[in-house]
Amino acid sequence: MAKPDLSDRPRIRFLTSTDYPPFNFLDSRGRLTGFNVDLVRGICEELDILSRCQIEALPFKDLVPALKNGDGEAVIAGLAMNAATRQEFGFTQPYFRYPARFVARKDRKIATPVADNLAGKVVGVTEGSAHAAMFSAFFPDAKVQTYSDRLEALAAMRQGKVDAYFGDGVSLSFWLESDAAERCCTFVGGPFLSDRFLGEGLSIAVAPGDGELARAIDYAIAQLVSKGRMSEMMLRYFPISAF
Repeated sequence: MAKPDLSDRPRIRFLTSTDYPPFNFLDSRGRLTGFNVDLVRGICEELDILSRCQIEALPFKDLVPALKNGDGEAVIAGLAMNAATRQEFGFTQPYFRYPARFVARKDRKIATPVADNLAGKVVGVTEGSAHAAMFSAFFPDAKVQTYSDRLEALAAMRQGKVDAYFGDGVSLSFWLESDAAERCCTFVGGPFLSDRFLGEGLSIAVAPGDGELARAIDYAIAQLVSKGRMSEMMLRYFPISAF
């Protein structure tokens, strides 16, 4: 894919929010930071438009009206892709997928592939969660123990009351490094992805009809991935890779 030419655009404004760590948030000095902020900077560098790039934080509820009113050219803040939003906006390809993962005690790891080694194991899930539904669909013959609270389920796994826990890989990557985990556990198997249960991931929304900008962003992200810069960004904000 040839490098897109955006030289005719006087500026490109990316809109985000401040309440979605580690993707976008305010640091201890009140500065806007996060994975999405670094990603915007990388995109603009790859497209040679850094001097014309701006990123502005708004309350999440104001992002869609701002894009519709022309107060920005793109939204990078976890705006869901679904049938309704696809009618209103264009989207780039997903740049981040939410993986589901198993975690287990380090001294009670489940051999991989996990699907072939769940016999006799009991796996904890959070009742009513998308991951509970996904687990039942992906592993219909496995034994499952539901818990009303995620932290209760993780504590049970840490204490050896169940053999593993199945849930959101991103939040689990932070839990594994937290004091609550007591360095007990690790990821096993996976990652497991599913548009049906976990959605299509994170994409950047653009104004309807602005396919040129969406394609340019896709090009830039592909360059970041091929150069290893995307992995470097993830390591800044995720203590353990969710993948």
